[in-house]
Amino acid sequence: MLNRKTSHFLGMRVQSELEHLSELRREAGKDRSSVHGSAARTRASVRTQWTTAAAATKADEGPGANLFPPPLPRPRICMWKYLDVHSMHQLEKTTNAEEMREVLAELLELGCPEQSLRDAITLDLFCHALIFCRQQGFSLEQTSAACALLQDLHKACIATPLGNVEECYRYFTSVLFCHGVRRPPFSIDLFKEQQLLALEDYVVNTYFRHFKLYKYVFTPQVRLDLSLTYMGLQPPKLWPESETGHVHVLRAYIKTQVNKELEQLQGLVEERLKASEERLSSKLTALERPFQLPPGKGKSKTK
Repeated sequence: MLNRKTSHFLGMRVQSELEHLSELRREAGKDRSSVHGSAARTRASVRTQWTTAAAATKADEGPGANLFPPPLPRPRICMWKYLDVHSMHQLEKTTNAEEMREVLAELLELGCPEQSLRDAITLDLFCHALIFCRQQGFSLEQTSAACALLQDLHKACIATPLGNVEECYRYFTSVLFCHGVRRPPFSIDLFKEQQLLALEDYVVNTYFRHFKLYKYVFTPQVRLDLSLTYMGLQPPKLWPESETGHVHVLRAYIKTQVNKELEQLQGLVEERLKASEERLSSKLTALERPFQLPPGKGKSKTK
């Protein structure tokens, strides 16, 4: 049989083991709750990041994302860019404007210029450019580069409905200088100085002079819907039906008084104008009379 000391020692040991086991359970519960909390925080952070990214994407795709004109491309050499050697030989074989328009419409892949206003304007633009190049005696390389330069300028113009004439002009001059100075691989001396000046004058007098018309035809119309909200003001109150008649009477009275004042002011202005005209006419009449010497001044004295 166990004595009292042994039983007391065993009881204290069992109690300490139970306390240690309960502490282990509490720590395990804390670890589990911390793991669940961190997982929840991770899911929340991922959800927040996804929401932020989605909101940023929506903000980029919103109506305010295109408030500024898009950046223009870098100036580059554009010889044989749109019209290659084969295309230029086809255009060179044309003998009149009608043949040139037919070949050019096929090369530029214009659908039906007779039914599409934009295609007709584009066709006229490049037909006149080709006629100018022939008048200046440009070579096939120079003609191809001039048409490509005009095409890139037109694309920069219609890229946005907002005004960007200064940016387009800077881009045009930069591309023009890419074909006037020998500095490979950035620029070549394709045009002479007089040819560059003639091409610049032609584009300024034809395209930039009608810059807003091209932008109006080839870009969508932009409308501004503006709504203002004033903080701290009460919303407008609707007039009751019983007071509507009084409002109309008051409005008619104010209109009548204003018209009377306007009539009086108009009469006063007319009187002043009439008086000034009379004074002016009297002065003109006095100036038109023949000059007469006062009596006694023009007679010679007799002895």
